[in-house]
Amino acid sequence: MNKLKQTYQRLSEREQRLVQISAMVIVVGFFYWVIWAPLNQSLVTDRKALAAQQELLNWVQKNANRAIQLRGASTDTSTGTKSFSGSLPQAINQTAGGLNIAISRMQPQGEELQVWVDQASFNDVLSWLQALEKMGVSILDLDIVDANIPGQVKIRRLKLAKS
Repeated sequence: MNKLKQTYQRLSEREQRLVQISAMVIVVGFFYWVIWAPLNQSLVTDRKALAAQQELLNWVQKNANRAIQLRGASTDTSTGTKSFSGSLPQAINQTAGGLNIAISRMQPQGEELQVWVDQASFNDVLSWLQALEKMGVSILDLDIVDANIPGQVKIRRLKLAKS
Protein backbone atom coordinates (compact mmCIF):
# COMPACT_ATOMS: atom_id res chain seq x y z
CA MET A 1 0.00 0.00 0.00
CA ASN A 2 2.91 2.36 0.82
CA LYS A 3 4.43 1.66 -2.58
CA LEU A 4 1.16 2.70 -4.22
CA LYS A 5 1.09 5.94 -2.17
CA GLN A 6 4.67 6.73 -3.12
CA THR A 7 3.94 6.15 -6.79
CA TYR A 8 0.89 8.42 -6.56
CA GLN A 9 2.86 11.18 -4.83
CA ARG A 10 5.57 11.03 -7.52
CA LEU A 11 2.98 11.87 -10.17
CA SER A 12 2.51 15.46 -11.30
CA GLU A 13 -0.51 17.38 -10.04
CA ARG A 14 -2.25 16.98 -13.39
CA GLU A 15 -1.69 13.19 -13.38
CA GLN A 16 -2.95 12.95 -9.78
CA ARG A 17 -6.18 14.69 -10.80
CA LEU A 18 -6.53 12.33 -13.74
CA VAL A 19 -6.10 9.32 -11.38
CA GLN A 20 -8.69 10.77 -8.96
CA ILE A 21 -11.21 11.38 -11.74
CA SER A 22 -10.60 7.89 -13.16
CA ALA A 23 -11.09 6.36 -9.71
CA MET A 24 -14.39 8.23 -9.29
CA VAL A 25 -15.59 7.07 -12.73
CA ILE A 26 -14.70 3.49 -11.84
CA VAL A 27 -16.53 3.71 -8.49
CA VAL A 28 -19.64 5.24 -10.09
CA GLY A 29 -19.58 2.65 -12.91
CA PHE A 30 -19.16 -0.18 -10.41
CA PHE A 31 -22.09 1.11 -8.37
CA TYR A 32 -24.29 1.43 -11.46
CA TRP A 33 -23.54 -1.95 -13.10
CA VAL A 34 -23.18 -4.05 -9.98
CA ILE A 35 -25.83 -2.55 -7.68
CA TRP A 36 -28.23 -0.11 -9.38
CA ALA A 37 -28.95 -1.83 -12.73
CA PRO A 38 -29.68 -5.31 -11.27
CA LEU A 39 -31.95 -3.85 -8.58
CA ASN A 40 -33.83 -1.75 -11.12
CA GLN A 41 -34.26 -4.74 -13.46
CA SER A 42 -35.51 -6.85 -10.56
CA LEU A 43 -38.10 -4.21 -9.68
CA VAL A 44 -39.36 -4.09 -13.27
CA THR A 45 -39.63 -7.88 -13.44
CA ASP A 46 -41.43 -8.07 -10.09
CA ARG A 47 -43.92 -5.38 -11.12
CA LYS A 48 -44.74 -7.29 -14.30
CA ALA A 49 -45.18 -10.53 -12.34
CA LEU A 50 -47.44 -8.77 -9.81
CA ALA A 51 -49.61 -7.33 -12.59
CA ALA A 52 -49.93 -10.79 -14.18
CA GLN A 53 -50.87 -12.37 -10.83
CA GLN A 54 -53.47 -9.66 -10.15
CA GLU A 55 -54.97 -10.22 -13.60
CA LEU A 56 -55.14 -13.98 -12.93
CA LEU A 57 -56.76 -13.36 -9.53
CA ASN A 58 -59.41 -11.12 -11.10
CA TRP A 59 -60.12 -13.76 -13.75
CA VAL A 60 -60.43 -16.54 -11.15
CA GLN A 61 -62.70 -14.44 -8.94
CA LYS A 62 -64.92 -13.58 -11.90
CA ASN A 63 -65.18 -17.23 -12.97
CA ALA A 64 -65.54 -18.59 -9.43
CA ASN A 65 -68.97 -16.98 -9.22
CA ARG A 66 -69.89 -18.69 -12.48
CA ALA A 67 -68.73 -22.04 -11.07
CA ILE A 68 -70.92 -21.54 -8.00
CA GLN A 69 -73.89 -20.64 -10.20
CA LEU A 70 -73.35 -23.69 -12.37
CA ARG A 71 -73.04 -25.94 -9.34
CA GLY A 72 -76.29 -24.60 -7.87
CA ALA A 73 -78.13 -25.03 -11.17
CA SER A 74 -77.01 -28.64 -11.58
CA THR A 75 -79.41 -30.28 -9.10
CA ASP A 76 -82.82 -31.62 -10.02
CA THR A 77 -85.58 -29.61 -8.33
CA SER A 78 -87.87 -32.56 -7.55
CA THR A 79 -85.45 -34.92 -5.77
CA GLY A 80 -82.32 -32.82 -5.33
CA THR A 81 -80.18 -35.09 -7.54
CA LYS A 82 -80.67 -37.41 -10.46
CA SER A 83 -79.77 -41.05 -10.49
CA PHE A 84 -77.38 -42.08 -13.28
CA SER A 85 -77.83 -45.37 -15.08
CA GLY A 86 -75.52 -46.50 -17.85
CA SER A 87 -71.82 -46.77 -18.57
CA LEU A 88 -69.88 -44.18 -16.62
CA PRO A 89 -66.81 -44.19 -18.96
CA GLN A 90 -69.08 -43.80 -21.98
CA ALA A 91 -70.90 -40.83 -20.42
CA ILE A 92 -67.57 -39.23 -19.50
CA ASN A 93 -66.21 -39.64 -23.03
CA GLN A 94 -69.37 -38.31 -24.68
CA THR A 95 -69.67 -35.21 -22.52
CA ALA A 96 -65.93 -34.45 -22.69
CA GLY A 97 -65.87 -34.91 -26.46
CA GLY A 98 -68.74 -32.50 -26.90
CA LEU A 99 -66.73 -29.79 -25.12
CA ASN A 100 -63.34 -30.53 -26.75
CA ILE A 101 -61.83 -31.85 -23.51
CA ALA A 102 -59.13 -34.41 -24.22
CA ILE A 103 -59.05 -37.03 -21.48
CA SER A 104 -55.51 -38.28 -21.00
CA ARG A 105 -56.32 -41.21 -18.72
CA MET A 106 -59.28 -43.03 -17.12
CA GLN A 107 -59.01 -45.63 -14.41
CA PRO A 108 -62.04 -47.55 -13.14
CA GLN A 109 -62.10 -48.39 -9.42
CA GLY A 110 -65.15 -50.51 -8.75
CA GLU A 111 -68.21 -48.27 -9.08
CA GLU A 112 -65.98 -45.18 -9.26
CA LEU A 113 -63.89 -43.75 -12.07
CA GLN A 114 -60.78 -41.57 -11.90
CA VAL A 115 -60.10 -39.19 -14.78
CA TRP A 116 -57.04 -37.11 -15.71
CA VAL A 117 -56.93 -34.22 -18.20
CA ASP A 118 -53.62 -32.65 -19.25
CA GLN A 119 -55.02 -29.32 -20.43
CA ALA A 120 -58.46 -27.83 -20.99
CA SER A 121 -60.22 -24.49 -20.89
CA PHE A 122 -61.45 -23.58 -17.41
CA ASN A 123 -64.87 -22.62 -18.77
CA ASP A 124 -65.15 -25.90 -20.70
CA VAL A 125 -64.25 -27.86 -17.56
CA LEU A 126 -66.98 -26.05 -15.62
CA SER A 127 -69.52 -26.80 -18.35
CA TRP A 128 -68.37 -30.43 -18.46
CA LEU A 129 -68.74 -30.88 -14.70
CA GLN A 130 -72.17 -29.25 -14.82
CA ALA A 131 -73.26 -31.61 -17.61
CA LEU A 132 -72.02 -34.61 -15.62
CA GLU A 133 -73.94 -33.53 -12.52
CA LYS A 134 -77.10 -32.99 -14.60
CA MET A 135 -76.74 -36.57 -15.83
CA GLY A 136 -76.59 -37.78 -12.24
CA VAL A 137 -72.85 -38.37 -11.97
CA SER A 138 -71.41 -37.45 -8.57
CA ILE A 139 -68.11 -35.62 -8.29
CA LEU A 140 -66.38 -37.19 -5.30
CA ASP A 141 -62.98 -35.53 -5.53
CA LEU A 142 -61.39 -32.92 -7.78
CA ASP A 143 -57.75 -31.81 -7.90
CA ILE A 144 -57.37 -29.01 -10.44
CA VAL A 145 -54.34 -26.78 -11.06
CA ASP A 146 -53.49 -23.84 -13.29
CA ALA A 147 -51.79 -24.76 -16.58
CA ASN A 148 -49.02 -22.61 -18.03
CA ILE A 149 -51.45 -20.98 -20.47
CA PRO A 150 -53.91 -18.34 -19.21
CA GLY A 151 -57.47 -19.68 -19.02
CA GLN A 152 -56.27 -23.28 -19.15
CA VAL A 153 -56.31 -25.79 -16.30
CA LYS A 154 -55.01 -29.28 -15.66
CA ILE A 155 -57.10 -31.89 -13.85
CA ARG A 156 -54.68 -33.94 -11.81
CA ARG A 157 -57.46 -36.16 -10.49
CA LEU A 158 -61.21 -36.23 -10.88
CA LYS A 159 -63.04 -38.97 -9.01
CA LEU A 160 -66.56 -39.69 -10.25
CA ALA A 161 -69.30 -42.11 -9.27
CA LYS A 162 -72.89 -42.88 -10.13
CA SER A 163 -75.40 -41.10 -7.89
